[in-house]
Amino acid sequence: MIDKSDGKYKKLALGLVFDAVGYLSYMIPGFGEFTDVIWAPVSAWLISRMYKGQTGKIAAIISLIEELSPGLDVVPTFTLTWFYVYVFKKGALPGAKEDRKITPGTSPDRQ
Repeated sequence: MIDKSDGKYKKLALGLVFDAVGYLSYMIPGFGEFTDVIWAPVSAWLISRMYKGQTGKIAAIISLIEELSPGLDVVPTFTLTWFYVYVFKKGALPGAKEDRKITPGTSPDRQ
């Protein structure tokens, strides 16, 4: 039986690898700036394929800017996008409660 969550954890693993590739430019001083110019459009294309729709488009733009900007290579764009999609956006934190309408004068825990 194939678990539906396998795909999301595969994206997380790929994202960690792609973020690590982005960090490699720090390993070779002087050569790193050249690799960033190559890696920036590649990372934007990869992230747009991993995450469809508006999320993928925005993540691709952020990834491109982040890789081309000096000093921002430390931002793990792929991993942050994964957390946005699978944890924060969908409220997928274990034990997280669904959004509930809060009426004035009542406690959110009592509804």
